[in-house]
Amino acid sequence: MAVKLRLSRAGVKKGPFYHVVVADERMPRDGRFIEQVGTFDPGTTPPAIQLDRARVEHWTSKGAQPSKAVKNLLRQQAQAAK
Repeated sequence: MAVKLRLSRAGVKKGPFYHVVVADERMPRDGRFIEQVGTFDPGTTPPAIQLDRARVEHWTSKGAQPSKAVKNLLRQQAQAAK
């Protein structure tokens, strides 16, 4: 089973809100997931990113691969923490 860290869309039409989830790559985008590890709200200025870094590191150590979007969020949060 290949596990990925990816975004799952929530919110309303033209008002997106995303959950950062750990999911089997075969599941649909908004389908079943293993664990929710954060949120991303692009509607605020600046966009709000909240991630549980300990859980993200736990899953990546187990072999989970982040999607491109989640890699960017991790990079942005790391830069904001400096």
